[in-house]
Parts: sequence; structure tokens; C-alpha cells
Amino acid sequence: MRLRNVKGAREKIAASDFTMNEDNETLLYEHKGNWHKLFGNTNPIHIEIGMGKGQFITELARQNPDINYIGIEKFSSVLIRAIERRETYEQEQGQLLDNLFFLRMDAENINRVFQADEISRIYLNFSDPWPKERHAKRRLTSTRFLKRYDELLIPDGRICFKTDNQELFAFSLEQIKEADWILDKVTFDLHHSEFNTGNIMTEYEQRFSAEGKPICRLEAYRKKNR
Repeated sequence: MRLRNVKGAREKIAASDFTMNEDNETLLYEHKGNWHKLFGNTNPIHIEIGMGKGQFITELARQNPDINYIGIEKFSSVLIRAIERRETYEQEQGQLLDNLFFLRMDAENINRVFQADEISRIYLNFSDPWPKERHAKRRLTSTRFLKRYDELLIPDGRICFKTDNQELFAFSLEQIKEADWILDKVTFDLHHSEFNTGNIMTEYEQRFSAEGKPICRLEAYRKKNR
């Protein structure tokens, strides 16, 4: 899918007080191991990789003020919408979302940004399926990325993954088992399952659900003696 350039997006991202980007690597990477100082507390940190326009993570931050959230998105033209969403919410509700921060960066560099055992939960929502087999290692649920998450997550940390893509979901189930992680709360039709209670939908999820596509979801965690 081709993304439309948004005029002035990079400039607005650079000027945002709650956003960092790879255009300033020194500023971005210097927080590794010190994100709690940025938030001013020791609350758990949850991240969403590929947050899109920010609907999911913004609502999470609103509902859970005692958890710190970091949304990661590599496309400026999409991230700018998340910034605008947060600003609009704060203006209309008169409530600051001090527990929400955005990063414009590629997930390939995630281990340069976060330290071992710094993250409590990772959300992967409707990630790029990279359908060609030669691109399998780029999928965010591949063993290659699972190894990276293993380093970042606290011992009882979890991955939460949602997708409408049946092939990607099947691939993810195989990769998680191959990496010797434990599967939990697996469903091939989230909205008609016991796990739908409290579910927050993303923009893609709303669209695909309206089209009648079932949403797949799983959670995964490591064995305690990793």
C-alpha cells in the first residue's frame, strides 16, 4: 500500500514534545535503560510496534494511567496522525496523556532503544505480512524478532498479536513454537471469543471486522527459566 506524503509531517514530528525520531539518533538512543526517567515514574512500560494512527495505544494510555506506553511507527505520514489524535484528545478532554510517548523509527533498531528487561508487554497489531517467502525474516513474529523481544521483555513479559491475515497467523504460531515460547489465549475469531472482553480495536481491525473478516489473536511468553 502506497503511503501519501503529508506536507510538514517531519517538521511537526521534530517539534513534538512527546515524540522522538531517528533523524536525531543521539537523542533517541540515549534513553536506553532510562525510559522511566523520561516518564518520571517506575510504572511498567508497554510498547506497540507499528502503531499506525495511534487509535489503539492512545485508548490504552487513557484507560491505564499507571502504565507507560510507547508507540513505534516508521512512517512519518502515519505517525503525524497519531500525534494529532493525542493533541485533539488532550484539548477536548482537558486531560494530559503523560504516560504516552511516540517514536518514529524502524523496528529493526528496537534493541538499540530499549535495554534488557525494560519492557513488560509488546503489542503487534496488524503487522505487515510480508507475503513473499524470501521476506519471512522481516515479519514481526519471526524467530528473528522473537529473539530480540526475548532480550527486551521482563521475565514474565508478553507479546500480544492481532491480525486478519490467516497465513501470517499460521506462520506466527509455528515460529512461536519453534522459538520455544508458550502460547496463550489463542483464537481465530477474537470478536466471537471469550477473549474479546475489554478488546480495544485498531483502525484496521474496525475496517476488517466490518468487512466480515475474522480477527486472529494470541499471546505468547517465555519459559521462566530462560
